[in-house]
Parts: sequence; C-alpha cells; structure tokens
Amino acid sequence: MAKTIREEALRYHAEGKPGKIEVIPTKPYSTQSDLSLAYSPGVAEPCLEIEKNPLDAYTYTAKGNLVAVISNGTAVLGLGDIGAMAGKPVMEGKGLLFKIFAGIDVFDIEVDEKDPEKFIQTVKAISPTFGGINLEDIKAPECFEIETRLKKELDIPVMHDDQHGTAIISAAALLNALELAEKKIEEVKIVVNGAGAASISCTKLYVLLGARKENIIMCDSKGVISTYRTDLNVSKKEFATTQAIKTLEEALVGADVFLGLSVADVVTGEMVQSMNQNPIVFALANPNPEISYKEATSSRKDLIFATGRSDYPNQVNNVLGFPYIFRGALDTHATAINEEMKVAAVYAIAELAKEPVPDVVNAAYKLKRTTFGRDYILPKPLDPRLLTRVSVAVAKAAIASGVSRKTITDWEAYANRLREMMGYDNKMLRSFTEMAKAHPKRVVFAEANHVNMLKAAVEAKSEGICYPILLGNEERLGKIAKEENINLEGIEIVNLRHDRENERRYRYARIFSEKKAREGVTYAEACELMVDRNAFGMMMVATGEADAFITGVYSRYSAITKLAEQIIGIRPSYKHFGAMNIITSKRGTFFVADTLINRHPSAEVLIDMARLTHDSVKFFAHDPVMAMLSYSNFGSDKQGSPKKVHEAIDYLHTNYPEIMVDGEMQVNFALDKKLRDETYPFNKLKGKDVNTLIFPNLSSANSAYKLLLEMGVGETIGPIQMGLNKPIHFTDVESTTRDILNLTTVAVVDAIVQEQIEKGEVQQK
Repeated sequence: MAKTIREEALRYHAEGKPGKIEVIPTKPYSTQSDLSLAYSPGVAEPCLEIEKNPLDAYTYTAKGNLVAVISNGTAVLGLGDIGAMAGKPVMEGKGLLFKIFAGIDVFDIEVDEKDPEKFIQTVKAISPTFGGINLEDIKAPECFEIETRLKKELDIPVMHDDQHGTAIISAAALLNALELAEKKIEEVKIVVNGAGAASISCTKLYVLLGARKENIIMCDSKGVISTYRTDLNVSKKEFATTQAIKTLEEALVGADVFLGLSVADVVTGEMVQSMNQNPIVFALANPNPEISYKEATSSRKDLIFATGRSDYPNQVNNVLGFPYIFRGALDTHATAINEEMKVAAVYAIAELAKEPVPDVVNAAYKLKRTTFGRDYILPKPLDPRLLTRVSVAVAKAAIASGVSRKTITDWEAYANRLREMMGYDNKMLRSFTEMAKAHPKRVVFAEANHVNMLKAAVEAKSEGICYPILLGNEERLGKIAKEENINLEGIEIVNLRHDRENERRYRYARIFSEKKAREGVTYAEACELMVDRNAFGMMMVATGEADAFITGVYSRYSAITKLAEQIIGIRPSYKHFGAMNIITSKRGTFFVADTLINRHPSAEVLIDMARLTHDSVKFFAHDPVMAMLSYSNFGSDKQGSPKKVHEAIDYLHTNYPEIMVDGEMQVNFALDKKLRDETYPFNKLKGKDVNTLIFPNLSSANSAYKLLLEMGVGETIGPIQMGLNKPIHFTDVESTTRDILNLTTVAVVDAIVQEQIEKGEVQQK
C-alpha cells in the first residue's frame, strides 16, 4: 500500500506540467494594443496612481487577491526539518487549496533561512507584493517570534496556519462536542499532549472561549508541564500546573477533554476509560493519531472522537478555515487577522455543522445521510456553504474590530459575489426562488415516501416556496421523518387509501371518464386508475385543487408521461411535449432538449421541440440562440437523423423566421462561433453565441448533459417539462433533494405564469 501511494503521489506531481499551480493572465493579451496597456507605455498610469495612493494597489493590481505561502522548511508536516526546497510541494499544495476553496491566488515562497531575524526581514522586504501572508511549517519556538513580529510590523494580515488553523477548527469541534456532551467549557478539565506551536495556540484559543487555565494540564515529551520543572520556556510556563502529577496517564484520570498534537500511540484504551463520562478525545497526530480509531471507539460507547485523518469521522482539517479566513480579510483590505476574526470563524464553522447537510456534500463523501451528532461535529471540507458562512463572519469581525480599510454594507450581495466567483451561484434560480416565495403555490409530491422527495417538500415549505401536499401513508411518512429528523408539522398529507378520499377519487374518475369517453375510457376503468397516486395527483392539478405536481423518483417516466398527456393534455398548437435541462457552468447557462420524453423524434417532433424550447428559454429570461445538433453539418449526410434535423430546420426557417435557430451541426461548430462562421458563413447564427442545444434523439441529449455533470463542468436544473397544459414535472431516480427542490421552484413559477395566462394577464404562445 505504501509503495502504491508513493508511486501515485510522485506520478501526480510530475506528470504533465510539473507541480500543482500556475499563473494565468486575467486580461486580454492577443493584440499589440492589449500588450501596450498591459506593459509599456500604458502600465505607467496605474503606477503613478499607486505612487500617489498606495491603497490603489488593491484597485489596479492583484494584491487584494494574492497571498504568500511562506516557509523555511523547518517543520514540514510530520517530516520535520527537511529544508526549504523539500517543503515546496507542500507550499504548492497549500496554494492549490487556497485557489479551489476560496478563489485566492498564491505565490509559494521558500526562504532558505533559519535565523528568525533574517527570515523576518526577508518577509518584510517582499510584503508589498501581497494582500496577506500565510506562514507555514516553521518550527517552534521560532514561529512565535516570527509571527508576532510580522503581525506588529506589517499592515497586511499575517497568520501562521499551523498554529491558528488547527486552533480554530479544533475549537469549533470542541464547542459542538461539549454541547453534545452537555458540558460547559468553563467547567471541563482539559489535557493537552504536545507543547508545540499548534498546541499552545489551541490552548490559548480555548481559554479565550472560556476555558480556565487552572483546569488545563499540558504535557510534552518529558511529561506534565508543571511549576516543579526548571526546563520550561516562556510559552510552556504560561500553562504550567501546580498539581503534583508527572505523567499523561495521571493527567487523564477524570479528564473531560483530551487534545493530542504529539505522536502516535501515546494514549491507551485504559487511559480513555479513566476519563470522565462523555469524554472528548481529539487525537490529531498525523498520519497516526495518539490512539487508533478502533481502540478509542471500542474503549467506551459515550466517546466523542476526532482525528486529523479523512478516513474517520470528525476530521479536524485546517482547510475548513484558512481559505475563508483570508478571503474575509482580503475582501475588507484588513491590516491583520485578529482574535475577533478567529473567534468569528470558530462560531461560524461550529454553527454550520448543526444545519442540514446538502445532498451535494453527502454525495461527495458517499454518505446516506449526515446529521449533527457524535460522528459529525464539523462540516465536511467540500461543503460549499463554508465559503460564505466563514468569509462573511470574518469580514464582519474585521470591520467591527477596526482592522478593515474597506467597508461592506450589503452582506447578501457580498455572499452572492463569493458564490458567483466560485461557480456556486445561479442568479436565474435565485430570481425564480424570490418569485416563488412572493407567490407560493400548492404543490403535490406524489412519491413523498422517497426520502429525497420528502426532504425537498419540507425544505420548500420552510423556505416559503410552496405549500406541499404529500401523497402517502401517514405512518410510513412519520417513520421516515423520525429516522431522518424531518419536521412534518403543518404539512398536508393525503392518503388515497382512506375512506374519506373515496368521494374525491370517484369525482376525479367521473371527470376523467367523461373527458375521455370517446377514447374508450369507462367510469369503472377511471375509478381503478384513480387509486394510482400519479393519476390522483395530476387530477388534483387538473381540477384546480392543487397548482403543480412533482413525480418521478420511483415511477417509470414512459408511463407517467403518457398519463400526463391523457389527464392534463398538450398545449394548443402543439402535438407533442418534451423536457429541457438547464446547465449552469462558469462558461454560462445552457439549455438542452429533449432530455426525457421523446426517444426517436421525427422531423415533426423536432419542430415542436424547437418551438417549445424557444418559448421556454425566453420564459427563463434569456434570448434563445439555438443549434439543432447532429453528427454532420448542414446537409453533408442526407440520411438518418441528420435528414430529420435538416427537414425540421427548413420548416422552421420558412414558418418561424423569428426563431434564431440553425443546423444541423456538430456540437463543436455550435459552441465555437469562429469555427462555425468561418467554415459556414451562410449560417443564420453568425456572430452569436449559442445557448440552446436541440439534440436529435433522447439518448444523445440525456447522455450529453449527464456527462457534463459527471465531469464537474456544471450543475443542472430539470428536467423541466415543456408543452403540457398544467405544471406537471418529472424527476428521475437519481434526483437529489437539491434537484427536486430546484424543480419545485420551477414548478411554482410555472404555476404562477399559468395563473396569469388564465387571468388573461399574459398570452400563451
């Protein structure tokens, strides 16, 4: 195993372009004019402005988003003093984490200097380049002097992450663990093993949060740090105990909390058993903790246990903090990262762990469900909410404590900008959510006994998006809700099997049989059909007793789409209906059809799909520029699907010239307008960026958008039904809670527009 990891790690760092980070230009550079602005003579203008006002460097340069990760290689991970050059892969890795989690650019700087004074002077000399400095892997006690001096002598944020990063994350874990253990921080007995930079910083932060020094016992490699010892430096003396104990084993008797930042296997199961009830053990030595996970968890059932490893629950991982702490500091042009900002980060991280975990996080870690408890006291590193929660909290603290040079007043706009910067934002969905909240509708959830649909319904209610109506058995739904910690209070449940629903089923059967009498549907057949929750739910919408309907996580789409066509019907002027997915990516928003309904569409079906998609894209406040796709371009293949697409285009150009559509074309020609326009200058889309893709069949459309999602290119909303007379929407078996919630939002907006159509306030095309 070790050999495999070694080989994979070396290959990972060496293959392609060596290393893990690079510099990418952020401004145009393809023309001589661009270069004259980027460098001489144009560059002189921002230089002169900065000379007059140094703070303009934040306006005209990358300073405000640039952090230096600086080390002398004297305490690299668990490898010790391996030197500045050998530590470079770690510093590059830190740069990668800054970028992917918070969008912060990094120069990693390895300084071959162990003398603290010379190291300090080197960092001071290069500091004008940066908006912040992250000190990394510098051994104690020199790191204390280095950080203290640089914080005092520089006007930008400086943080030694080995000290404060671990302190902030472990403090958040401690607050939550104490809450679960029903203990108060000012009363608990804390034992700390290790007296290096991280241990000292953790202990100081715990004291700041309320822990009492007289309740803390710290140990180093020689045993308990006590006033009886004569070999203590200044940092250790601060936490010397007056108790007459010498060993870690003695210290742990009756202790409530153990924090280990030392070496592997110094704690035994027997030592954990000697601790107080509901003990909290943070064994953070890496790669092997002070006590193994197996031994610790088998020693007692009431244990709350955390490590620094990702393969066990409750990983104390600095990446939960440092990217977002620097993000908040940079965005306020802070002169420091002070105690108030650190404490704000602690509470933001701790509080986030108590909130419901998004499906995107559960999916990333292959977890069925994650809720606040003994095995989940910290958010997962891939939780996208950390960006806004921690960064905003830190920025607010910077402003409140007086170290900011830039004031933020619109915090919602700031959070939205952060999400947008990292590709987490969807402005279109946000606007739809606000519209839905302003006019919530009654939405029927047909398959409420599926946990994702149940969660989505409850979340939609809590956010004010809709009034959910759940179809299902009350006892079954109650059991699921209890298992998943879901609150069903105030939500309507309709059980089709109850006698009280007989009248409604018979009424629906009569209405449906009368509507379909000349198509061979008898009243008896309709009565039998109304036992089906999909038919019943659709009839609720058809009769106006509900406004929208969601189904699909269990049902086969071929059956339910046929049922929808029978009960709800297709919009006038169309003979077919379809579905569209919206894909949001950093490149933009794209609309893809048909992703669900029509397997092998004829030219007639493709015409309807193009018209429906055109109207749907306009509904989503975009101007549709549509490409009808195939494996060939503009008549080069006159058989099979290209022929059908070609016929559809001819019809659309003749009968609907206002629709901006062309094809048939390959997807690369659709998305590369330069290639398309140079090769086929006659195309109708000349000079325009395509945002809507109509595929020649269901297989290609479905495969294309799911491939993009699996590759991490973007996120999707949908499938969104197009063409039925009422808001009937279909999910699929893989839909997450978030997918269903997004689709519910769209369904509510669909219902709002449908209501406006019926009132004559808007026209339906």
